[in-house]
Amino acid sequence: MADADNATRAPESDAQETSTPAEAPAPAAAPVTGEHCVTDRPTPSGQSSTGEIIKLNDIDVYISKLADYPHAPARLLLLLTGGTGIKSVNNQIQADRFAAEGFLVLMPDIFGGDAAPGAVAITDDTSSWLEQIKLKAAEVTKSFVIDMWLARVTPDRVLPILHKVLEAARDQYADAVKHGDGIYAVGYCVGARFVLLLGKQTKEAGGDEEAPATTSGPHIKAGALAHAASVAPEDFDDVCVPLSLVCVEDDPLFSDEVRTLGEDAMSKANLEHEVQVYPGVPHGFAVVGEYAEASIKDAQATAYEQMLNWIKDH
Repeated sequence: MADADNATRAPESDAQETSTPAEAPAPAAAPVTGEHCVTDRPTPSGQSSTGEIIKLNDIDVYISKLADYPHAPARLLLLLTGGTGIKSVNNQIQADRFAAEGFLVLMPDIFGGDAAPGAVAITDDTSSWLEQIKLKAAEVTKSFVIDMWLARVTPDRVLPILHKVLEAARDQYADAVKHGDGIYAVGYCVGARFVLLLGKQTKEAGGDEEAPATTSGPHIKAGALAHAASVAPEDFDDVCVPLSLVCVEDDPLFSDEVRTLGEDAMSKANLEHEVQVYPGVPHGFAVVGEYAEASIKDAQATAYEQMLNWIKDH
């Protein structure tokens, strides 16, 4: 792919690679996000969304589908957003683009109505020392508010929402689930982490010594992630579905160390996966939004094709 540093791994080649074990314990993921996770870029000129927000199991969900569905078959795709949530027009257009490729797209409100807080703005653009102090104070306040919000975006809060949506989807859109032989998922920024968690297969011990262990998951068939945030290395443990990762070079929100540990975990598990690292782009670049730089626009289009082709091929 143009401008992307390809680091693709398939199960056949994984078995022949030797990974260097980490010298120190894996770093824990601290709540972290950035401007591009919680603020939309300008919407591309002349574009608007075409889907609608419905209720599934009392959860708000943006749904996008082809006009002739269900007469034309579609596969079910779960789209998990960054902090701007399902009311973001850019996120809605992103869902519409996948729908135009033959997917019935469900984009649930994974934040339970608690999307990322808006930017703190200073309307007076004077450069006096007093206004400079106000601007610094606003930036500190905004950062604190966002950190407090992100601390609430936890698996304990988000996964029950997703399981309610998946339960309703398997019933209401059984034809789409059947047509794709499962449910696909794509995720951006903080939403990307939950693609990993939905792709896990875990075992839980029975209630007593004689009770057999129970298996849970995976809840999706394949997944694609773009510039993930808040991911810990252990989030890759027990993942057993094919994954495609869109990564940003030198991304403080998804560090090279976490990415490398994740790649090692997937390789050791002989998991089919691909990792593409995009240089010279900001975190959040793969989400629909206008950029002045042609190089970022090109990378944005390439990343979309990477994710689309992965879920289409799996």
